[in-house]
Amino acid sequence: MSRPVIEADECIGCGICVDACDEGAIEVVGGVVEVVNEEACIGCGNCVEECPMGAITEIAED
Repeated sequence: MSRPVIEADECIGCGICVDACDEGAIEVVGGVVEVVNEEACIGCGNCVEECPMGAITEIAED
């Protein structure tokens, strides 16, 4: 399983990743994307793939 990590300095708050997240785990808050529901995240990687700035990466969790 993996979880998204957002580099706030790189995020432009466009919301493309939010639209790509079918689970509703991320939202734009104060102009930057945040994981708002870690339990909902299934680690699919859609947000990583869709981010035009490369501001989201994934890290593996046990």
